[in-house]
Amino acid sequence: MDHRCVSIQFFMGKVLYIASIRYEYKRIISYDLSRTPNLGQIERMLNKAFEKFPSVEGLIFHSDQGWQYQHVNFRNALQEHGIVQSMSRKGNCYDNCIMETFFGRLKNEMYYGYEKDYSSFEEFSQAIEEYIDYYNNKRIQAKTKWMPPVQYRIASMCSA
Repeated sequence: MDHRCVSIQFFMGKVLYIASIRYEYKRIISYDLSRTPNLGQIERMLNKAFEKFPSVEGLIFHSDQGWQYQHVNFRNALQEHGIVQSMSRKGNCYDNCIMETFFGRLKNEMYYGYEKDYSSFEEFSQAIEEYIDYYNNKRIQAKTKWMPPVQYRIASMCSA
């Protein structure tokens, strides 16, 4: 599991924080949007992932060193599910390049050049939801043999 929280300015200086988890086959399996970076956002994102994947023991959860990921509640939630926590070195974006790449693509493909299209938090939230659906189900990638992540996962499971 790779994780990242990123902020995007979406309308008249307002900022939206997106926390997401990328799991096997390059799929975004959980995300949460918030107007402020907070522990509740990270807990909601994590709980959504646990609902989809209740058996995650032995996985590694990688993130930056944000205060939310150092919080005792977050660390306990990972520990309760048997997840090993991993954190990037301070100030080193290359340690979490997988999620950095995803957010770079998100910004390039649905945000830059379209900033004025979003007039509210709700509109921008809907656009993020649609982009993640597109990313998982329609956007082809070289590393997934030119298939979208969900299709690649199905093909990989059928050939195993």
